[in-house]
Amino acid sequence: MRRVALIHNPASGQYSARREASIQEVLSVLRAAGVEAESFVTSSVESVAAYAEQAVSQGCDAILACGGDGTVHAVLQSLVGTDVALGVIPLGTANALAANLGLTGTPAQAARILVNASPVRIPVGRIHFQNKGGAPDSRYFLVAAGVGADALLMSRLDAELKRRFGYVLYLVEALRIWGTHSFPLFEAAFANGSGAPRVSQVSQLLAVRVRSFGGVLREFAPGATLRNRTLHLIAFATRSRLRYLRFLLAAIAGRHTFANEIALIETTSVDCRACNGSREILYVEADGEVLGSLPARMETIPDALTLLIPQGAQP
Repeated sequence: MRRVALIHNPASGQYSARREASIQEVLSVLRAAGVEAESFVTSSVESVAAYAEQAVSQGCDAILACGGDGTVHAVLQSLVGTDVALGVIPLGTANALAANLGLTGTPAQAARILVNASPVRIPVGRIHFQNKGGAPDSRYFLVAAGVGADALLMSRLDAELKRRFGYVLYLVEALRIWGTHSFPLFEAAFANGSGAPRVSQVSQLLAVRVRSFGGVLREFAPGATLRNRTLHLIAFATRSRLRYLRFLLAAIAGRHTFANEIALIETTSVDCRACNGSREILYVEADGEVLGSLPARMETIPDALTLLIPQGAQP
């Protein structure tokens, strides 16, 4: 790294009197290593994109997203297709990407690791969807993208409560959804080489690009990696609350397996649409951000992003 922009989102993560001090410590670490570094404080997703584009145009060779997976997601949109590297300083509620890169210490420790990290070219996921205005749209993603109960969970998380209670709020809301949601089915058409796609009815589909989600969900999707050029999809072909619960409890214990009802599928792309006659609104999310609703398509874009990967990390 030679010239770096730090993009800091104060709304990401839980409130802390040390957040600004942490950013200053990161700047000090970078400057002590001979890196020209500047910090940008954002107030919205739109300003994250504006600062990222400004940093690219000013000749920065790396942008460090200081926040959680949502902040990383916002910065990512401006870096796909460029040579500017993306780095992560964990300061959010959900830091799945940082955890998979081995960046689990303090922000200053993460900065010291990133100084010696390698810029690696990787694929990214892309999801097409219908946005909240009803128009076709698309986003890139790094951690995961999903249709179904996971997106419903993200849509119900209040930003203020998430900052106050952090990861606990995810668990409470997930339990509430498990007890009240009907898990409606939708159609998923999985690409099948040169032949016709294989169509299944599922209630939840999750494209996973990291091994672990941190917290209680470690080693959630075996074989998933940021280097994959294909999609690793966890498909729930069931509406049974009991089946969901058994799988998640097994996943927490690290003993989950995949079978016909809950399968791990590798494919190049998948198209999702509502079942005929269904009036259910099925939400779509990527990297924990609610984007819109069905219809949706997921795919991977090869050689799309330069990511700063610490030495020895196997994300």
